[in-house]
Amino acid sequence: MRRTGSLVTVVLLSAVGALLLGACGTLHAGSDGAATAPTTPTESERWQTFAPIRVTAARLADDRRSLSVDAEVPGRGKTCVRDVKAVVTDTSDRTVWVQVTYSALTGSSPRSDCRATATATAKVRLPSPLGHRVLSVDNFTAFTADGADPPHLRLCGELGCHPAPTGCTSASYDQAVMALDVPNHTSRGDEHCDGKWLVFDVSSRMGPACPEGAGPGCGASLADRWFFRAEKSGWQPIARSTKAGCTDVHGIEPAFPSALCADLPPLKRSN
Repeated sequence: MRRTGSLVTVVLLSAVGALLLGACGTLHAGSDGAATAPTTPTESERWQTFAPIRVTAARLADDRRSLSVDAEVPGRGKTCVRDVKAVVTDTSDRTVWVQVTYSALTGSSPRSDCRATATATAKVRLPSPLGHRVLSVDNFTAFTADGADPPHLRLCGELGCHPAPTGCTSASYDQAVMALDVPNHTSRGDEHCDGKWLVFDVSSRMGPACPEGAGPGCGASLADRWFFRAEKSGWQPIARSTKAGCTDVHGIEPAFPSALCADLPPLKRSN
């Protein structure tokens, strides 16, 4: 009888252990102790590599080689993203190219905790200190240590990390347009420049998006004249006008050269 009782006890304990082990494969404990759904992919899902939605920041450690890159990726859930990493793909005397990637599940609708976005940080060691070279991440976002506040790198703008200095050049005129609060695809007219002062007209499309002459309002545009003064940071807009000559700009900045504005005609809206 003693042997029989011991055998029954062992069998019962083994059965309970089997049930507990079986349960471990289907449910996992969350941070609050509650059960959560399994994290393994379903048959319709698979892990695939992607570039981040956007790169938002970059930092260099004191050795000027240990790089950290912040990137926007899907979701805050543990199963949204994995294997976030940065790799140096090429270097030159002027540029260091880095590629950031992550893996995410594909093949089904996004999980509820993956529909928002989160910031992930990837780290990589550069082959040599960045110095004054440009850091190009994913070929779309550029950073530089020039003018930055360490350990952060400075995010470069649409005109690059070192925009053209003020001067009577097309590149500097493009920089001046970027300083204006005007719609995209605004066109620039003739420039009058002496290196310190600048004036040009800009024309912004208005009304419906249709070919000029196709209907009422098609091809309509709004013209403005902008006056600039050269500053260390670039061309600084100082006045805006549609009138002929120098009247409006001289009311704000009497030092603006009359030779650049005296013969300018009035502007009018194009219909």
